[in-house]
Amino acid sequence: MVKLSESGAYLINGSIVEDTPENAKALADAGVSKEEGLKNTMAYGILDAHNTSGNMDSLQIKFDKIISHDITYVGIIQTARASGLEEFPIPYVLTNCHNSLCAVGGTINEDDHLFGLSAAKKYGGIFVPPHQAVIHQYAREEMATGGGMILGSDSHTRYGAIGTMAVGEGGPELVKQLLNKTYDIPRPEVVAIYLTGEPVKGVGPQDVALAIIGEVFNKGYVKNKVMEFIGPGVAGLSMDFRIGVDVMTTETTCLSSIWETDEKTEEFLEIHARKGDYKSLNPKEGAYYDGVVYVDLSTVKPMIALPFHPSNTYEIEELNANLSDILHKCEQDSKELLGDKVNLNLTDNIRDGKLYVEQGIIAGCAGGGYENICDAADILKGASIGSDEFTLSVYPASTPIFMELVKNGRMAELLETGAVIKTAFCGPCFGAGDTPANNSFSIRHTTRNFPNREGSKLQNGQISSVALMDARSIAATAANKGFLTPATEMAGVEYTRPAYHFDKTIYENRIFDSKGKPMKDAPLRFGPNIKDWPQMVSLPENLLIKVVSEIHDPVTTTDELIPSGETSSYRSNPLALAEFALSRKDPAYVGRAKEVQLAEKARENGEDIVSALPEIGSVLDAIKDKFGATPENTGIGSTIFAEKPGDGSAREQAASCQKVLGGWANIAREYATKRYRSNLINWGMVPFIIEKGDLPFENGDYIFVPGISEMIKSGSESAKAYVVTKDMKEFEMTTGLLTADEREIISDGCLINYYKNH
Repeated sequence: MVKLSESGAYLINGSIVEDTPENAKALADAGVSKEEGLKNTMAYGILDAHNTSGNMDSLQIKFDKIISHDITYVGIIQTARASGLEEFPIPYVLTNCHNSLCAVGGTINEDDHLFGLSAAKKYGGIFVPPHQAVIHQYAREEMATGGGMILGSDSHTRYGAIGTMAVGEGGPELVKQLLNKTYDIPRPEVVAIYLTGEPVKGVGPQDVALAIIGEVFNKGYVKNKVMEFIGPGVAGLSMDFRIGVDVMTTETTCLSSIWETDEKTEEFLEIHARKGDYKSLNPKEGAYYDGVVYVDLSTVKPMIALPFHPSNTYEIEELNANLSDILHKCEQDSKELLGDKVNLNLTDNIRDGKLYVEQGIIAGCAGGGYENICDAADILKGASIGSDEFTLSVYPASTPIFMELVKNGRMAELLETGAVIKTAFCGPCFGAGDTPANNSFSIRHTTRNFPNREGSKLQNGQISSVALMDARSIAATAANKGFLTPATEMAGVEYTRPAYHFDKTIYENRIFDSKGKPMKDAPLRFGPNIKDWPQMVSLPENLLIKVVSEIHDPVTTTDELIPSGETSSYRSNPLALAEFALSRKDPAYVGRAKEVQLAEKARENGEDIVSALPEIGSVLDAIKDKFGATPENTGIGSTIFAEKPGDGSAREQAASCQKVLGGWANIAREYATKRYRSNLINWGMVPFIIEKGDLPFENGDYIFVPGISEMIKSGSESAKAYVVTKDMKEFEMTTGLLTADEREIISDGCLINYYKNH
């Protein structure tokens, strides 16, 4: 079904030839070379066209457009304002699909929306009001162009199927683009996703995506690389199918994606009145790939990703054949992950040998596409979801899709079954909508199924669980009133695939578009919850950091670092949001970090540090005796240790909340994503790495890092550190490669200070 190469490979005459000793003669006869082949991928050509450094090994990218939603754009604009923003230099779209329910926190969500509208007017942007479109559907319909690049402050920023290399990053990277700076990365490796065959009836894009994720994620096969979709199988896929696979590439931890384009891509853009944005994209002969993922589409079966990760995948028929064993294993795995906070009872959902689920959701940038919903309506035609616990909610991804489903009757057919139709909203994907009951089981065509992503609160003893599935199998399950059913078992279904007609009228009537002309005298509209970032000091000569949280899970997600859901309302208020940091993983973290921060504030104000934090007195004496360190040259802060932090969302607040609470560093075995590490750096935090093995410290220990400022400025990657509370036990940490700008940002204390200083 899905197979990975163990070597690099070349594309020769449309076929993959792996770079192995057995193929040496064939490759020599073809006259290909790796040096030239690297330049022949689609990804290389697009990166080259957007690189400003003149050096393709060290990229400095300027994007064509940027896009944000309403739990990120306020912080981005506030950071840019503090750094000298005068106008948006490139098209910047502000969408409103995360806080659009305005259900929590009084006026503050709508205050954010009015701030966004006023910013679009003042600085020359585009404002998409609530309920009109989820961020990524709007980008597909109105922004993506062949050969273009888009940067978004959401991890699922993926428009490769339309020919755009898109990247999801934390807000500070968008700030850089707003200030005419660049996105700086080493040239990424490129992995071919070689598609052959055609999907069988009933198999949808989520099935293909989960099959790929299940194979590559744990191996790190495409981590921080570009996934390039090629091969004869591409032509047989509709655009909606390609888009549905493409958006899920984020869950592989890749950097970006790009697909071959063809007449279907051109037709998609023509339907959206943008035919001129089409560009033919294909790899050149002899293109070299750093790896290959072979996907035979004809062998993919309906898939399910069980809690609590999109890579925890099974074929649905395999799960149904081994329900007790597989669900029991999932329960045991959850105990290891979640401890005794909750008791997950998936096996209780087995009834008469079948798995019963209480909820189905088809929504967002992954599930809310036109074709997904039409196919679901065809499967459910004439059926009923029943009057028991099972519910079904469908969220079209944009108002134009909603309008077309109304016009062609599919919406009425779904409503007749007992399904509920809702407006464009991302809530079910991050725990702000359709939260099921405690210990309920939800199947969703959305993007993630991490703990808490459905809205339950582990710290309060609440747990419900999400499994990811394709819309077609969700509809098949709904037709069977909640009993898990793969769509391939639904005999006699006729997929009508009605043509799509894009009606832009509602956009023309509701969306504010400045046409790139700022109204510089227009005032920004602030609500009482919109706060400026607190002042942050530059990196001191030495660091004294206390470990205030120690996490040994294999991976720590950004949802665990700063929860989603109800916290979204506070994302425009750095201090209020920081109160939620690690609240679902380590509730004591905030209190511990604040205690240490009292000492640093006393230091900065020239006050008595020991009075602020009595326990630190002996620690300060010890580092003064051994290293001559004093409060004048030694900053005091906190750090967390996690094995592999940062999987999941691009949200910068996973890092900024730690900084607001006095965090100076993270210590990790490795970082799950490039974007989380970048967020740490942009908020002036040192991204330390420590080798595998027994930790020299534990939670509550103080670590002294002498000469950290000189180390960062000099470009050195290695630091000696000492566990003060363990008799100055010496150990070593590294930072990995930091660019010159990244070193300056850390030295200055954060990106805002960096721009003030330049």
